[in-house]
Amino acid sequence: MKISEIMHTSLTTAEAETSLGEAATLMGERGVGSVLIVDGETLLGILTERDLVRALSSEFDAPQRPVVEWMTKGPVTVTPDVDTREALRVMMDGGFRHLPVCDGDRLVGVISIRDLAGAIADA
Repeated sequence: MKISEIMHTSLTTAEAETSLGEAATLMGERGVGSVLIVDGETLLGILTERDLVRALSSEFDAPQRPVVEWMTKGPVTVTPDVDTREALRVMMDGGFRHLPVCDGDRLVGVISIRDLAGAIADA
């Protein structure tokens, strides 16, 4: 099975200057564990629940500061045609739970470890 068959294309995105507090609220409203940080359709980084915890435990004013200070810049990505097992291996090797999907320089989707586990279990 290919990533394109299970990836989410309704993306939760924000700009680099969005505050950490705004990004956390967005994640809560959408029920997601990450926000993709973009400039147009170009992926700049990813902010995850782990980043939120790290920020809030480090700086008292973190909620007012921009996500660019806490996001993972230039995250690992895969293309839509990557096999789900290969994507799972990428995530396991990298120790992360969210994987952006790009077609060239254009952000087209995101996949979570939960999505992959479900797809592989159902295969």
